[in-house]
Amino acid sequence: MDIQSSDMGLVARVANLSKHYGRGDHRVTALDDISIGIRRGQFTAIMGPSGSGKSTLMHVMAGLDTATEGRVWLGDDEITHLGDAELTRLRRRRIGFVFQSFNLVPTLDVMGNLRLPFELDGRGVSAVDRERIGALVHALGLSGRTSHRPHELSGGQQQRVAIARALATQPDVIFADEPTGALDSRTGREVLGLLRAAVVQQGQSIAMVTHDPVAASHADRILFLADGRIVADRGPMTPEQISSAMLGLEAVAV
Repeated sequence: MDIQSSDMGLVARVANLSKHYGRGDHRVTALDDISIGIRRGQFTAIMGPSGSGKSTLMHVMAGLDTATEGRVWLGDDEITHLGDAELTRLRRRRIGFVFQSFNLVPTLDVMGNLRLPFELDGRGVSAVDRERIGALVHALGLSGRTSHRPHELSGGQQQRVAIARALATQPDVIFADEPTGALDSRTGREVLGLLRAAVVQQGQSIAMVTHDPVAASHADRILFLADGRIVADRGPMTPEQISSAMLGLEAVAV
């Protein structure tokens, strides 16, 4: 009988995961027999040189891409062979996303963007949901901006809206792909502080792909990938320690 992800304290995991693109002489291996899990209530950073497979790993774990080989679970539910409709429904209900490009709907104001996940899922915004959204708006400093559209907000404010939207449905896990990549360093630190607070204060589970040692230093755990494999699984590190580890990986890759 399979061990359940919840028994292992994991919100998402993969076993013997491989991902290939192309065929024959043109086949490229993005992921090579990876078995790893994202721990509940923890901030995990995924790092590696360009082409190491870090974004592919996140996309497969989040149901945005499919495995060539191996198995994938969200909580105790295996999603390896789910169809597109089932994966879409699962992502809407159980996964939050924060992207570098914010991905806000330009024709909707802040409140419209925050309500969007509920509407896409075909369910209304309950009184409890409205209370949670209101608390997020206040906590993220957006109280005076709810009627503004994305183009009327700064980059940092747009990313705050994206974080609030990801948290609004209380997802099992939030996947963040270079969430500070389009922000200046000060605003980026503020956004990372918000993600960190979501973990510490709300017990949220976050997996973040990043190339930035400062961003990764906010994490409880750092996974290092190289050539499609996990080469190190570390606890909290300083930006300097992370930079040194990354330089070592890049030297080996060269």
